[in-house]
Amino acid sequence: MVLSSHVALAGIWGGLMAVERRAFLQAMFSRPLVAATGVGLLMDDLSSGLYVGLVLELFYLGSANLGAALPENDTLAATGCAAAAAAMTGGTGASTPAIWSLAILMFIWLGHAGRFIDRALERYSTRLEARAIESADHGELERAVRQNVWGMWPHFVSFALITAGCALVGFLCAPWVELLPLRVARGLAWAYPAMASVAAAIAARGSHARHAALFALSAAALVILGSAAATLRWHP
Repeated sequence: MVLSSHVALAGIWGGLMAVERRAFLQAMFSRPLVAATGVGLLMDDLSSGLYVGLVLELFYLGSANLGAALPENDTLAATGCAAAAAAMTGGTGASTPAIWSLAILMFIWLGHAGRFIDRALERYSTRLEARAIESADHGELERAVRQNVWGMWPHFVSFALITAGCALVGFLCAPWVELLPLRVARGLAWAYPAMASVAAAIAARGSHARHAALFALSAAALVILGSAAATLRWHP
């Protein structure tokens, strides 16, 4: 059953996080851990939001918007994955590592898509900025303020619709998730710690600490091999 209130709340939160990330406040609320946890809280599934956000926070820990460099949109990936996971949990009645893994696999590509949207919206914002400066030069300060505020709306609407869409897809996929073979469900469950380990390895590699890459990658490899062995060993 699709809960329209949860879809709407997820969309509103996704839009607010997009605005916070680019134009307003910028107090790190749009980081994956906070953004995903917020989605889970609003959709009555704090666990899914927290655990999805944890993996994505580690995965995107080294990303930064510096100068002309435009990284993947970690906020959209976090809100989209968390919304899908929380929706599948609402449909199945259980918040499990299998669902967290499935949501990440389904919507991790939103990071790339978000970067493409950011580039398109930046061109629009640049035109509005030029108009606002021109209005201010002519003494039309109120008009300049309105143009600056209007520049935030495309970000809000675009990312709100995408996040709400992820929640809707999660609700629609919930009946199919319950039909997954036990072996597949177990494989997805073991994939979660493997993802977390790989994400931690990426984060450690980006820290440039001495031997961080070696230790992190070794731990990730052990978890992946252990997960694969346990998955192949267990039978339904």
